[in-house]
Parts: sequence; structure tokens; C-alpha cells
Amino acid sequence: MRLALGYVPLIDAAPLIAAVEGGFAAAEGLAIDLISEPSWATLRDKLALGHLDGAHMLAPLALASALGISGPQTDLAVPLGLNLNGNAITVSRPLWAEMAPEADDLDTIARAFSRVARVRVTQNRPLTLGTVHPYSSHTYQLRMFAARGGLDLDGAARMVVIPPPWIAEALRTGQIDGFCVGSPWNSVAVAEGYGRIAALGCELAPDCPEKVLALPAYAAAASAPLVRAVRRAGRWCAAPENQRELAGLLARPGHLGTDASLVRRALAGTVVVDPDGTERHAPRFVVFGAEAERPLPAHADWILAEMERAGQITPTPALVARARAMYRTNVYDAAG
Repeated sequence: MRLALGYVPLIDAAPLIAAVEGGFAAAEGLAIDLISEPSWATLRDKLALGHLDGAHMLAPLALASALGISGPQTDLAVPLGLNLNGNAITVSRPLWAEMAPEADDLDTIARAFSRVARVRVTQNRPLTLGTVHPYSSHTYQLRMFAARGGLDLDGAARMVVIPPPWIAEALRTGQIDGFCVGSPWNSVAVAEGYGRIAALGCELAPDCPEKVLALPAYAAAASAPLVRAVRRAGRWCAAPENQRELAGLLARPGHLGTDASLVRRALAGTVVVDPDGTERHAPRFVVFGAEAERPLPAHADWILAEMERAGQITPTPALVARARAMYRTNVYDAAG
């Protein structure tokens, strides 16, 4: 069976990439064409229109697509989670200097950020923050970060959507003051000298449901070979002894096209947060494998709660039931 699977160039696409490159898909009789997409909106639309057979997808976007509130309404199923965590919030070096936090704990940094944001509003030059999609944990984590500092982000900053591969460049050129994105793009901004990581996503929302394997609902019942292949690949990605090989694989020009050392540090949970080399150790910075793979309806509940807090939906019992039904634990269990 030949399948076309889409992904956006991020470290958390690792289970799909490893499934193909590591032979896990071939062992299940699958020939998979990996299609790199520049943005989540493009990937969403290609999946909706049948140009892709499945995708590495933002969990909130998969849900929003299924509910018909982002792009064409698409009946999707989630038979497998790909990862937990993996994001960070990065600000420009000038903004970090303006914040000048007195300590390096999350609350102090969030208060410093919120103080600057309030001042900027009074000066009619509000902060501009980049997110990868309105329906994303990145959007919700930016809101959480502001709230830690006592700031309601609505009206206090301008939020713009920028595809992950381009978001660091937008910071470099001054189009935005900060962003939330998945690895490796935070580390790229730090390594190139114009960004400072202010907060890790795993601190703001521990074990946040991040990316999922999203399939057309009609294909879910026959997806056992694909689920097995990606699950085995995800567990391979999770093994510490495979980090060096995985980092080299992901860093290739055909995938992320970046420095393998940046990828490896993210996989190990050792994140360099400023150009001076300051490190933060976060063992659960990104989580693959058994802890991440079971498609839990509770993840849908978490996403719906964040959507409601962001003013994107008003939950009803019917909406909640539809969202929870996307998470196909029965398909996952049947895959063996």
C-alpha cells in the first residue's frame, strides 16, 4: 500500500520520518511518500481535499478541522499521538533587555514580559507575537505565559500567524518581538544570536498534547499497519541511545535542514536559552514513545478548555462528544 503523509519540518515529526527512513513502514508492507509542507494551513487544506492520506498535525488544528471551525470541515480520526511537549517561547534580544527580569524563574520572567507589554500599549507600539496557527498549543501557551505575569493578552499584544520554518527569520528581521514554536526553530534563533528563550512549553503546560497522526475518518479502521509502524518508530525515537542517529536523520536537508547538534540537544532536553550558552535542563522537553502515543479523549477535553479560554468556541455536550470521538483508542488497541 502506498500512502502520502504530510508533515511540517519540526523535531516532533520524528516518528513519521523515522517510520520511513528506519524501515518500520516497509516492514508493515507500506510505501510512504513523505510530503514536507511549509505551513499548517497548507497541510490542513491538502488533507481536507484528499491530496494527503494522513498527516503529522497540531492536535488542536485536527480537532478544529473536524469541528469545521478552521478550513474545510473534515471528518478526521486520531488513532495515535506523536509526542507531548516540544515548544518554547522566544523573544528578541532587545525585548529581553527591556524586560530585564530580576531572576530566571518562570513567574519573574512572565511578570517582566507583562510589564513591558503594558508599557508598549501606552506608547501605541504594542508587542507583536508570532504563533504557528490560531488553533495550536503555541497560541494557548503564549496566553498562559502572559497570564503568569497577570496580563490578558487580548488587547495587550498583536498576534500574527507565521509558518514554523519562517518564524525565526521574522524575529531576526524585526517583524515580530517574540514567538512560540516547536523545535528546532527556537534554538535556531538563539544559535544565530538574535533570540532568547524566555519559557519552555513543558513548564507552562506539562505533558501538553502536541502533534497527532491525523487520518480521514473513513481510513481509520484499516490503519493498523500504519499505526504499528509509526508506534514502533516513536518508541525508537524515545530511546536515548538513538538520539545521535535520530538527530542526524532529522537534520538532513530533505527534512529540517538544520544543525544536528541543535536537534540533539532538544532531544536530550538540554536547551541553550541564550547566545551566551546558558543551558536549561528539561528532561521532558519533548516526549516520544509509549507515554505519548495513546490517543486519549482527555486530550480533547484539554484542547476544548483552552479553545474556550481563548474565546474560540462555546462548548456544548454535542461538540464535546464529537471531539472526544475523534480519539480512536479502539483503533490503537486493535493495531496490537
